[in-house]
Amino acid sequence: MKNVKILDKSFKPMIPHHEIEQIVTEVAAKVNAYYSQRPQTPVLLVTLNGALPFSAELMKHLEFDPMIASIKVSSYEGTQTTGSIKTLLGPTMDLKGRDVLILEDIVDTGITMTGLRKLLDEMGAEDVKMCTMLFKPDKFHEQEKKSGIEMTAPEFVGKEIPNSFILGFGLDYEELGRCLQDIYVLDE
Repeated sequence: MKNVKILDKSFKPMIPHHEIEQIVTEVAAKVNAYYSQRPQTPVLLVTLNGALPFSAELMKHLEFDPMIASIKVSSYEGTQTTGSIKTLLGPTMDLKGRDVLILEDIVDTGITMTGLRKLLDEMGAEDVKMCTMLFKPDKFHEQEKKSGIEMTAPEFVGKEIPNSFILGFGLDYEELGRCLQDIYVLDE
C-alpha cells in the first residue's frame, strides 16, 4: 500500500484489504448469531453510497436470505459533518412491521444514525439495529455530550478507530476514493 492523492488531500495507508475482510467476517458472525434468534429475517437497509462495498462483502457471510433495500442520506460536506441529515433517496421499500438492519460504512458523530433510527421508528419498523464496518467512539461520545441527546451506539461494530478522516472501501472525499480496496487516513 502506498499513499494516494485525492483532489487537494493526501492519504496514507491505514487498513489493508485482507484486514477489512477479517473485520467483515467477524461482524457477520455477530449478526448471524442475533438474527438466528429473531422470528423474522431482517431487511438489510444499505446506506448509499458508502456502505455498498461493506454490504456486498457482509452478504457473502450471512446465514440467512434477507430482503435488501437502500436509502441515501447525507450529513457531510467535504471532511466536516453539517450537524443534521437530509434524506436524498428512499427507503426503497415499505419497512412497517419489519426487522431492519441498517448497514453503514462508518459511524462517527452518530447524527446520521440517530436520524435514520427516528425515521424508521416513524415508518413503523419493528426492530431496528445498526451494523457498521467502522466506529469512532470518541467522536460519537463527544457529539453526544455536545448535543445533550442520548444516542444509541451501533449494535454490531466491525472495528473501532480513532477520530481521523478516512477514505477507501466505500468511504469518500468529495465522492472520490470509494473504489479503493484498502482504507486510508488523511495524511496531515
